[in-house]
Amino acid sequence: MTPAARHQAAIDILDRILSGSAAEQALTSWARASRFAGSKDRAAIRDLVFDALRCKRSFAHLGGAETGRGLILGGLRAAGHAPEEFFTGIGHAPAPLSPQEAGFVAPLLPENTALDCPDWLEPELRTSLGEDFAPVMQALRQRAPVFLRANTARITADALQVALAAQGIETRPHPLAATALEVMANARAVQSSAAYLDGLADLQDVASQAVIMALPSLRGARVLDYCAGGGGKSLAMAALGASVTAHDAAPARMRDLPARAARAGAAITLAETPRGKFDLVLTDVPCSGSGSWRRSPDAKWRLTPTRLEELQHIQADILQKARHHVAPAGALAYVTCSLLACENGLQIAQFLRSAPEFVLETELRLTPRDGGDGFYLAVLRETSANR
Repeated sequence: MTPAARHQAAIDILDRILSGSAAEQALTSWARASRFAGSKDRAAIRDLVFDALRCKRSFAHLGGAETGRGLILGGLRAAGHAPEEFFTGIGHAPAPLSPQEAGFVAPLLPENTALDCPDWLEPELRTSLGEDFAPVMQALRQRAPVFLRANTARITADALQVALAAQGIETRPHPLAATALEVMANARAVQSSAAYLDGLADLQDVASQAVIMALPSLRGARVLDYCAGGGGKSLAMAALGASVTAHDAAPARMRDLPARAARAGAAITLAETPRGKFDLVLTDVPCSGSGSWRRSPDAKWRLTPTRLEELQHIQADILQKARHHVAPAGALAYVTCSLLACENGLQIAQFLRSAPEFVLETELRLTPRDGGDGFYLAVLRETSANR
């Protein structure tokens, strides 16, 4: 495919997303119907689509319309490219610019538009982030780095770096987590590399790894991963010596975990209904995902005030249920990939008022300015034996 044809494909996919389709679903549907597109074409089109979603508001402003065509036109202008070089109408290229499009001059961007921030969420984000508001929102407009977690049960991060380099994948350590390697070159080769296929490495954001490293000692600990999902944190905790039981309210989310655990050489027990007490209960709760909008940019625009309120009720309910699985003197860890205080510190303050047997032991707040996604961690210690 020519570069211009890739831009037209991105326009078509974006129109589907703007009509209500989920981004991944729209990309998958297009790929299945476009077998002529090679892997490089699909990757380039995906990048165009996700760049447009990260910057949907500013690109629409620069392109003159919140349509697939307007977003791609705005993206070209934002990057300093001449749109008429792509909008030629030749072959599978987008149709030539209309006189109105060619002569369009965008007015000055308001701050929220320039930062691609939803207006309704700006007060909460500004209150939660303080002076970091503008830098963090600007960071969320960029592509996220690719990180690997060294499976330290089988290999050190240094040895993994050497093994990856031998396969043409350039990485570097990251200060947020001793297990983390940031992929600097040839990221698309990671999932076909021997190191990945042999379970020596797993894809996991560095901030997610930092959360695991900040938990109480895991070696020999009995751990319940209460909201396990795909199991990334279960695998990370098992690699550090924990005996992990994984649970999720929607067990289908864990369907790939047994295969992933086998590849990593980890023993993880799946429990549809968790029973008993644990030294550590990890609750990686459903949230706005505002800290990971770089990776799931359509989530930023799909979030609503009603959904945010609903999520807070879900979070509070999970904490109340999970507290009963914490052993005496054990720990309850609350995790979100959110930047919002209403899902983070304020949620914990509310829980502690209703659960006097717990005290706050550790808090960790990370934003994209730290290098990875935005994450929040609170470790609560059960103290009933001391009362």
